Amino acid sequence: MLYETLHFSPGGDRAVEVELGDGMSFTLNFTVHRLVAAIREARIPAIEDIIPELASLQINYDPDRTSYEDLIHEIETIYERIGSDVSGSLPSRLLTLPIHYFDEETSVCIEDYRKTYPDKQIDPDLLCELNGVEDRAALARRHSGTEYWVAALGFWPGLCSLLPLRPGSRITAPKYNPPRTWTPKGAVGIGGALCCIYPDRTPGGYQLIGRTPAPIYDGSQRLPAFRNSLALLRAGDRVRFRPVSAEECAWIDAEVAADRYEHDVVEYQVFSVDQYLDWAKAQGEKA
Repeated sequence: MLYETLHFSPGGDRAVEVELGDGMSFTLNFTVHRLVAAIREARIPAIEDIIPELASLQINYDPDRTSYEDLIHEIETIYERIGSDVSGSLPSRLLTLPIHYFDEETSVCIEDYRKTYPDKQIDPDLLCELNGVEDRAALARRHSGTEYWVAALGFWPGLCSLLPLRPGSRITAPKYNPPRTWTPKGAVGIGGALCCIYPDRTPGGYQLIGRTPAPIYDGSQRLPAFRNSLALLRAGDRVRFRPVSAEECAWIDAEVAADRYEHDVVEYQVFSVDQYLDWAKAQGEKA
């Protein structure tokens, strides 16, 4: 839900946090991205960086060039100009990532956690139970049956928060409690209403559903997709998951290790939120 007015809070002496609403929805996140785009177009000299988040954004600025109060006033003026109506369009790449559902590496991770917490239900089975899905095959079909909107990056370099664009494909689940101490690189998980991809071996708490062998973060920038950035994904991109077998997953792993893998990226498309909302409404679904 959008707030009637923007909520501001300081982030130390060089940043301001701007909250647009609470909850988690595509329409709220798209409004965040509209505001980010408008602020960038304004080219405010004191702003050093803008970081879009799920329902908010962080602005890093030079306090020697503007005050906290003056910056807030400029942001409020921009927001009043663009309005809070959810409409318009943004450039959006489409990336297709291979995924091996219920793979060995995430299965080992789950079982390792269950050695300490034996009452923890196995992740895919829990996801099926909580979401009224018949079996694992149906769970994989639901998960791969939609494009995902890259709502934000954060928590770990390159880690993405993904929202399903087809509301009927939503999968929800609670996070691990307590979290895992490790998660395989490339693991794909569900936490709350979000899907994420773990860019490296990290702690984590999302329920694991599979693994993509296609890297989404490359600190050495070895592969072509990382020539201009350490992170594959950008906020406002879209992701589609393509199911692959264990054999194809292993082949892609080998291609990545040999620096031969090429990501499937379509650049640049224009994503129209008006057309998307009309499509969702026609299906009787709310975004």
